[in-house]
Amino acid sequence: MSIISHPPDPCKCPVKIIPLGGLGEIGLNMMVFETSDTIMVVDCGLMFPEDYMLGVDIVIPDFEYIKAHHEKVKAIILTHSHEDHIGAVPYLLKEINVPIYATPFTLGLVRHKLEERELLAKSKLVEVRAGQSINIGPFAVEFIQVCHSVADGVGLAINTPAGLIVHTGDFKISHGAEPFAATDTARFAQLGSEGVLALLSDSTNAEKEGYTVSEQEIGNTLADIVANSPGRILVAVFASNIPRIAQIIAIAKKTGRKIVFNGRSIEISVRIAVELGLLTLPQGMEIALSDIGDYPEDQIVIVTTGSQGEPMSALARIATRTHKQLRIQKNDTVILSSKFIPGNEKAITSIINRLYRLGAEVIYEKISQIHVSGHAFREELKLMMQLVRPRYFIPIHGEYRHLVHHARLAKSMGMTKEQVLLAENGDVVCFSPDGGAILDSMDTGRTLVDGKGVGDVGRSVLRERRVLSEHGIVIVTMIIDADTGVVMHGPELTSKGFVFEIEKGHLLQDAQCVILDLVEEANPNDPDRLPKLKKEISQALRQYFGFVIQRRPMILPIIVEV
Repeated sequence: MSIISHPPDPCKCPVKIIPLGGLGEIGLNMMVFETSDTIMVVDCGLMFPEDYMLGVDIVIPDFEYIKAHHEKVKAIILTHSHEDHIGAVPYLLKEINVPIYATPFTLGLVRHKLEERELLAKSKLVEVRAGQSINIGPFAVEFIQVCHSVADGVGLAINTPAGLIVHTGDFKISHGAEPFAATDTARFAQLGSEGVLALLSDSTNAEKEGYTVSEQEIGNTLADIVANSPGRILVAVFASNIPRIAQIIAIAKKTGRKIVFNGRSIEISVRIAVELGLLTLPQGMEIALSDIGDYPEDQIVIVTTGSQGEPMSALARIATRTHKQLRIQKNDTVILSSKFIPGNEKAITSIINRLYRLGAEVIYEKISQIHVSGHAFREELKLMMQLVRPRYFIPIHGEYRHLVHHARLAKSMGMTKEQVLLAENGDVVCFSPDGGAILDSMDTGRTLVDGKGVGDVGRSVLRERRVLSEHGIVIVTMIIDADTGVVMHGPELTSKGFVFEIEKGHLLQDAQCVILDLVEEANPNDPDRLPKLKKEISQALRQYFGFVIQRRPMILPIIVEV
């Protein structure tokens, strides 16, 4: 197929692709496929807050574009069940109520999320399987099995009015024997022979040379650790990593150990996987957490949550000795069978240190090969390009450097600069009979979720929280006469997180003098006297504390006129 070098006419753009999250960051994956009368959303994920997002629980995409075009939205397609692809679905369904299409395991976890938020009754969930195709308006979507660190992952072949677009989802190349352990390379190759307009491919590991380590190698390493451990085994994994949990069950069975699932998300995932036939638990092998005392230590394997150091996870509570039923014992071996996600390193290492102090042996990725990535390395990414042979290539899913490295990889394989579209969140990628190009860009953002508040925490609130965390707060309370402006009570200064109580006496007394000087200078007849006085007090105290102690606390003046 020949390549058209000039960009398509914006007025003749039958298909648009607009990433609303996930391009230039890890997490928050969400992408819009759009025609004149239809929008199809692929994935709707969250990300965990960055260090500066104090008090924020999770981050979800900005849905403004979706809400502005809600009448065109016909479906949400989910590629797999990781939180960075499904975590924001309940929030989106509060804005638009459209069918959700996903494979059985993914749908099982989504169903549980919606049930918790009392959204299930009015939601339409449609189960699909790899190899199946559906029609969403002008889009014909085929689901293709891919291997990832989760069961039931799929890529997508999307027939559009402009041509065939392949979306890999999160994937790696694997040919495992398990039903969820193989990527359907034959189908990707067949699509390539039919002609693919564009390939959208996972970029997470575009920096890493070679191939991912095989799951069999990881299984052998885990089996050796279990065989050589004298006491109980505690394995921390992602709850959705059913392939890894299946390995652990097989190892426990071979070594004659009983297995315990500890942590709500693990228990839910295992229950769904067993119901779907993705996991097999031999009869009598699983025991309750309360029964572990009935068995010798060397006959116990505990599969638990907390591989990322989550504060309320089971492993975190075990490490801090706040777990009601589990205490670390001298011969325990704890295996963290997952990678350290950027941003979580401090929390994870803190738990590792605590576990060591309690007497456990801890095995983690930096000292042993006990985890393999679910994302393709460079040779696998090259193979995907060779199989699909697209006219255009768009790297997706990853920080900007990952996208750049993936784009360079495509060019090293012979694709031209015009064929490689390095898009970011908000870019409008247009495909028409003329070809493909990034024609426009729009503002996209992030919505912060804090408790039950969605979107009510913005930059100003974060800035205030940062000031409070770094410099504390000084509260000024004062009562003045409304007619004369004379101080009747105060000013009283209370500080929190500012200076130690024993040190602040003279500092706050001098600050009182600063305030009284401002009150004395204020015009009692000025109708805006009160807001002006509050502003002047805030500015003057910030300058005073900055000069005297080189700190700038938040100043909160509370002035009452009587």
